[in-house]
Amino acid sequence: MPVSARSARQARSPLPFRVHLPTPRPWRRAEFHPIGTGLIWIALLALLTSTSTHAAPPWSQIRTAAPGRPEAIGAPANGCLRGAVELPASGPGYVSVRRERHRHFGHPDTVSLVSALGRTMAARNGRLIMVGDLAQPRGGRMDSLHVSHQNGLDVDIWFALANSPKQAWRDTPEGRNPPSMVAGEGLSQHWGPDQLFLLRTTAEHPAVDRVLINPRIKRALCQDHSGAPWLRRLRPWHGHDAHMHIRLRCPADSPDCEQQAPIPPGDGCGGELAWWFSAEARTPHRGPSRPAPTPPPPAACRTLLPAT
Repeated sequence: MPVSARSARQARSPLPFRVHLPTPRPWRRAEFHPIGTGLIWIALLALLTSTSTHAAPPWSQIRTAAPGRPEAIGAPANGCLRGAVELPASGPGYVSVRRERHRHFGHPDTVSLVSALGRTMAARNGRLIMVGDLAQPRGGRMDSLHVSHQNGLDVDIWFALANSPKQAWRDTPEGRNPPSMVAGEGLSQHWGPDQLFLLRTTAEHPAVDRVLINPRIKRALCQDHSGAPWLRRLRPWHGHDAHMHIRLRCPADSPDCEQQAPIPPGDGCGGELAWWFSAEARTPHRGPSRPAPTPPPPAACRTLLPAT
């Protein structure tokens, strides 16, 4: 999850570079050469495949947590995790989905938060919150989807609830997301009291630093709950219409953890929220043709990678 708009845009790009193809011209038979065109596409696919494979970060290949006392190291978008705790596949009030990604590890504080939210939801209505990605066994960069989630203090939770673990696992295979809470410029029919309760309970938890949600969800909450202290921790961000991205504060046991800059005072319902609905925010950004270089991980993280 995001630290900057540029990072978020890079995370959404499936390739580490841009491929510039010529502007199509009206098709003419004389210009179509099946053999030559086929060779070009074969070469292009080979290039993309080799580049993607070469760029896969080593952290995504690790399947075991690093031994030692739990410690979140570095920043959400450039860090790692020692002594990670594995979130069980299910527990009171929650179920962990898409575990084949091997992203169900976190700092003990993160796993404790998930357990607390699950128990609260179970007591409310007996249903389950669906937990998505936390971090990899030792944190670090992932090979897809996220720029953040690196130091064990991030977790994605879907707004939709499940009736049983079996139903959650069946209904959320890779590529099929739960329903969006946004429709047009407002909230969808899937938003209700349970979603509000889950979001507010999360934002009020003392370990939580901020919660990233879709700007339209934030705007609707500002209209209905203006001035509520918990609104301050709800930060608008691209996407996040079907799930919330929770980020915890740096724990006391993690001196090498880099705390994100403080949230500005106020409930965040004024000018900063209005910007997300401006022409500037809605205009696609044309960034550089190549992404910025990946920064080196903190020195403490290098000791967590197996020797090669």
